[in-house]
Amino acid sequence: MVQTGERLVSTAAERYLLVYMVVVLVVITALVIVFFVVFQKRKNKLLEERLAQEKAFEAEIAKAQTESQEQTLKNIGWELHDNIGQLLSFASMQLSILKMNVEDEVKEKFADTSEALKESLAEVRALSRTLNHEVVLNNGFVPSIRTEMNRLKKMKFKSAELIIQGDTVPFSDRKHEIILFRIIQEFLSNSVKYSEAQNISIVLDYRPESLMITAKDDGKGFDLETQSKGSGLINMESRAALIHAQFQINSKPDTGVEMVLDYPLN
Repeated sequence: MVQTGERLVSTAAERYLLVYMVVVLVVITALVIVFFVVFQKRKNKLLEERLAQEKAFEAEIAKAQTESQEQTLKNIGWELHDNIGQLLSFASMQLSILKMNVEDEVKEKFADTSEALKESLAEVRALSRTLNHEVVLNNGFVPSIRTEMNRLKKMKFKSAELIIQGDTVPFSDRKHEIILFRIIQEFLSNSVKYSEAQNISIVLDYRPESLMITAKDDGKGFDLETQSKGSGLINMESRAALIHAQFQINSKPDTGVEMVLDYPLN
């Protein structure tokens, strides 16, 4: 009986010890899991904070670059309007004076030159206005794009069409208006310089939540896989990111270039 009792006590002690070890093991495992989860959350939080800091830094750099570019464009606009514009005006005036002092048969030869000077003066003044962001803001987003399209049609393209879909919505942030206009202006500039296009179009599609901008030309295009990004494309991408707009370029050789901008209105 004594041995049986001792065996029972020994078995119960072993059970208690086993239960105790299992409990300790579960507690340790739980602590390890909790520690690992806390560590991962902390690690993820630090990574998120670091990414947020990097994005904020990049945004500040892009903002500073954009502001610097705007000031440069403004200065160029003033230079065109005040200096070159005045020189062209003076040349036109001098030509008019000379025309009055020559014979009638020579006056006809002056007419073409005088007309070319007047057109050049008008082009310079129109360009100076599009480079000055204050003038663009005063004129408005859509009228400024229309002015650009009309200027390009006179200068290079057979057709330069602006299509507006939906009801126009004013911008909550006027700075975004300028940035979008500059992206479009950069696309138009690239089309003039590189595309060899004959026709160009811009569609402004005003939707309930966003403004979808699609710009196309029918030029020679390029291969997105092999073409390295130039400063113009990088400029457009960084400006779009600055205002949280989705930016995309589509192109293939001999199919022209398409730019799509999805700008959130709210």
